[in-house]
Amino acid sequence: MKTIKKLAVAACVGASLISMNNETKMIPEVRAEVVKPSIVLPAGVTQGPTVEGITEYRLANGLRVVLFSDPSKPTATVNMTYLVGSRQENYGETGMAHLLEHLIFKGSKNFPAPTKEFTRRGFRMNGSTWFDRTNYYVSFSSTEDNLKWALAWSADAMRNSFIAKKDLDSEMSVVRNEYEMGENSPTSVMMKRMQSMIFDWHNYGKSTIGNKSDIENVRIENLQDFYHRYYRPDNAVLTVSGKFDIQKTLNWIAEDFGKIENPAETLPPEWTVEPTADGERSFEIRRKGESQLVAVAYRIPSALHADSPAVETAVDILSDDPNGRLYQNLVKTGLATKVFGSVMGTKQPGYVIFMAVVKKGEPIEPVRKALIETIETSLEKTPISSKELDRTKIEAENLYEVLFSDPEAFGVGLSEFIALGDWRLFFYGRDQIQKVTAKEAENAASKYFVRDNRVVGVFLPEDNPKRATIPASPTAEQLLVNYTPKQDSAEAETFDSSFANLDKRTIKFNVGDLKVALLPKKNRGETVTVMLKFDYGNLENLSGKETAMTLANAMLTYGTDKLSRGEIEDEMSKLKMTGSISNYVTTRSNLDASLNFVADLWKHSVYPENEFKDLKKKLTVMFESMKDKPDALSDDAMAQHFNTYPKGDPRHSPSLAEKIAALNALSDADVKAFAKEYFGTARGEIAIVGDFDAKKAEETIKKAFADNKSQVAFGKIYKEFKPVAATRITIDTPEKENAVLAGRAVFPIKDTDADAPALMIANWILGGGTGLSNRLIDRLRQKEGLSYGAGSGVKIPAEGNEGAFVFRAIVAPQNLLKAEASAKDVIETAVRDGFTDQEVAEAKKGFLQSQAVARAQDRVISASWIKKLELNRDWKFNKEMEDKINALTTAQVNAVLKKYIKPDQITYVLAGDLKKTKTEGQK
Repeated sequence: MKTIKKLAVAACVGASLISMNNETKMIPEVRAEVVKPSIVLPAGVTQGPTVEGITEYRLANGLRVVLFSDPSKPTATVNMTYLVGSRQENYGETGMAHLLEHLIFKGSKNFPAPTKEFTRRGFRMNGSTWFDRTNYYVSFSSTEDNLKWALAWSADAMRNSFIAKKDLDSEMSVVRNEYEMGENSPTSVMMKRMQSMIFDWHNYGKSTIGNKSDIENVRIENLQDFYHRYYRPDNAVLTVSGKFDIQKTLNWIAEDFGKIENPAETLPPEWTVEPTADGERSFEIRRKGESQLVAVAYRIPSALHADSPAVETAVDILSDDPNGRLYQNLVKTGLATKVFGSVMGTKQPGYVIFMAVVKKGEPIEPVRKALIETIETSLEKTPISSKELDRTKIEAENLYEVLFSDPEAFGVGLSEFIALGDWRLFFYGRDQIQKVTAKEAENAASKYFVRDNRVVGVFLPEDNPKRATIPASPTAEQLLVNYTPKQDSAEAETFDSSFANLDKRTIKFNVGDLKVALLPKKNRGETVTVMLKFDYGNLENLSGKETAMTLANAMLTYGTDKLSRGEIEDEMSKLKMTGSISNYVTTRSNLDASLNFVADLWKHSVYPENEFKDLKKKLTVMFESMKDKPDALSDDAMAQHFNTYPKGDPRHSPSLAEKIAALNALSDADVKAFAKEYFGTARGEIAIVGDFDAKKAEETIKKAFADNKSQVAFGKIYKEFKPVAATRITIDTPEKENAVLAGRAVFPIKDTDADAPALMIANWILGGGTGLSNRLIDRLRQKEGLSYGAGSGVKIPAEGNEGAFVFRAIVAPQNLLKAEASAKDVIETAVRDGFTDQEVAEAKKGFLQSQAVARAQDRVISASWIKKLELNRDWKFNKEMEDKINALTTAQVNAVLKKYIKPDQITYVLAGDLKKTKTEGQK
């Protein structure tokens, strides 16, 4: 029983067809005949189309019947095609359709031993499985008794087959042997590996024979479910060809099949679409063998697509033996001993494959190069001649005629066209192939036989391949049977994260201009969170120094006068430092050493020139890569629109182009000079939270950081509000599969203003929150399904007064305009109608609870202390803010929303593939 069609058969029956939305609605070009029924239709049977002496009938249960009476030979063939193949297999069930093919012959309720009867009657029988179908056929001497028996068996097998465990067990060695035969064939191995490389998601990427472990471990219940799901009248086509009486045969079919009911379960839908290939793929196979193979494959449209006849014509012209161009360029030149090409014409987009056989030991690369150049360029450089085109059409016509002249082969071969949707496609494909022009074949080749749609495979025979055999996974029980756990680690204390306790438990002190907050508490694992922020420079002396400052900070761990970058990384590991040197977690026993280590890096980093060049190149590539990314371009456009400070001002927001230009102009000397003049650890803030000795930490901080002073004056830098007119910006990012919708409005506000608490709650309802419940996400994701992530935020600064409302959503390009309209509607409705009492109450509760949860995290506490030290605050400020939020009324929240969020003052940026949107909009 074949699991892979022979290439000659594929060339014969893999006809090219045209695109149809509904395969059962036939094509007007077919040479159809309207024939008055000369027979009496049995009850429940209707007659369908007739083409060249072949007629279709349909039973009430959906079974289609194709009858082809040809008395030229005293034989008949009954072929049953089920519209199920490996395409429908699920995870862990590869090879299931083929296994089922074997088991159908093991017997059914009324035909418990069919193969014995086949032998007694002299039947020839077989079955085959392919991507889109499975078929079973019997051919026999044409007697009424034989035909009646064959029909009755086919009907019983449809719903009453045993599909028994004992039969699966007995047949397993046969199927396994069939699998192993394929594994011993380099061509078969190449085909299987090629499929897996062509497709990422579609089941066409899995060989019909299946994976060995799936075959050996398949559950009989899964096989039975598969059988009952797909073996049914409305998913099958019965073909009878050869010498038989049409009236009697139709009566017998109606009697045997008409009483079969379809299962209540409907056929499962399919929706997987393979994405467009975006670059050449290549692979090597190294196994024992006596010849080398080079294969090149390309994805092509469905066999139902209008380009299919031209694709097949191009393949024939390229791969014909001995007149094809591949033969001329590879075999005649001695590069290869054999070449061939084949179209895998499938119901859904398939592929073509070309293969060259190369003598063992001879160079592969010249073959690969010649194979690709011939396929991808020869039809463009040398257009198809009339001789080549005529030869291809004559050969195709001969193949069709040979198949049509043999009732047995034709009856079985129709399975390929039935799998595509309709048996008449045989005739349609025959006629279409004759209409192909040279230009159409050339255009098809130039469209699909291209580099980024190419997959290249090489089979290299080796006597001792270097394989890594992966052992079977042990169970968790096996691993733990002799496991002795360590003694329990120290337990954490029950810590009260109330505002009052945070202030009470924290030790604060200054070392000159260095402010320190230490909060010792018992942690599980004796962990400690450390945050350090050192201050240097001011608005004037930092002008034009932003890029040098960025790289100097990044290179603090790239090398000192004693340690290389790698050695620094090793030392951080030894000290159990996880994170960066300004924000890390370590352990109690390593805290003091880690602090000394950080101080040493600030004092003795040397900023190696080779590391500087590598970092500069890395950052340049990163910025360059952002030039076509919707999110990066959206951020850049928004930042530029709201950029109110001149170039060189530390508050200026540089564009991507400015960042790249500044990097190109920067030297290693600039970075070293900046670090020497500006860097220091004597001014700033340090916060440590966790399991540590506070007294010892204080002593270490005083000794390690206080004496390293910056040489320049320090001054705080913050932004002041400046009005910016609203606008709408569209950015085209062709071929990108996602798009970004962003919004922003600015206004004057500080966190000490009376409106600040209400604005926080208003935003929480509108687009904030920690879950999937706010007005924006409810509309764009939960209700309309337009966005994976959408939300808003408010910037309320502690210093300066440049406040902002920001909105962002990630969408598919085709949903960009609809998402914009929905987001605007949500915001406008909220501003116009306000929030409800329930929304405000729930928002206040949710916001404050989220703050309480955050305060339980050491990293949040330490980060908060850094900011509080900088602002000369403590946790009383947060307690007062919480009290203000608790006291808020719905009227206050709605009033603040109207005051600050003005729909006509929001700037929107839309970045995505504008071709995929219905309208591009106006800038």
